[in-house]
Amino acid sequence: MKQMKRNQSGFTLIELMIVVAIIAILVALALPAYQDYTIKARVAECVQGGDPVKVGITEHFEATATIAGMTQAQAGIDTSTGISQYCSAITYANNGTYRVTPNPANIPFMAAADSVIITFTPTINATGQTLDWGCASTGTTKYAPAGCR
Repeated sequence: MKQMKRNQSGFTLIELMIVVAIIAILVALALPAYQDYTIKARVAECVQGGDPVKVGITEHFEATATIAGMTQAQAGIDTSTGISQYCSAITYANNGTYRVTPNPANIPFMAAADSVIITFTPTINATGQTLDWGCASTGTTKYAPAGCR
């Protein structure tokens, strides 16, 4: 009677080591991208915290048809409301311009040296009836929203 040769089943040690090495390389490449994504998401939430300021400026413009010389009190802006935990400050400048400053201490993976300030500036559009908002950033601009870089 012939003896049947038993087939080997499972993986060899070398095959398992290759799989582990491939997974380690993929994780090493994906982790920095995930960190940047997390920081950008938190900065975007901070930017949204400034929306009440934008609404106040727009309402004042609709009532008076001007932004020249507009003060924070005239626009009815309270920069302490709407601020998320990821913002250290939302500050108002004259003529409708305001700045949003994310707080690196509360944003995971963001170093203090990577601070960014996003500035929103209104301009009266060609028809004179609505405001167009411009956006710019200073500091580590890679974390600012795409339209502000």
